[in-house]
Amino acid sequence: MNASELQKLDAYFKAKFANPNLQVRARPRKTDSAELYLSDEFLGVIYLDDEDGDRSYNFSMAVLDIDLA
Repeated sequence: MNASELQKLDAYFKAKFANPNLQVRARPRKTDSAELYLSDEFLGVIYLDDEDGDRSYNFSMAVLDIDLA
């Protein structure tokens, strides 16, 4: 993902969840994904899907059992 895509995804997540504390950050040594944070807390990974010329993004978030307590 390039800087323009990261900025667009950042704006999308902030608007969609009405939270200016969300941040999309580039991943070190990875160009096919980015990370989503809430302030300094890691939330999940945003993967780029570029099959057949149609670009889309998949957000994956794991919820640990201990987080539900």
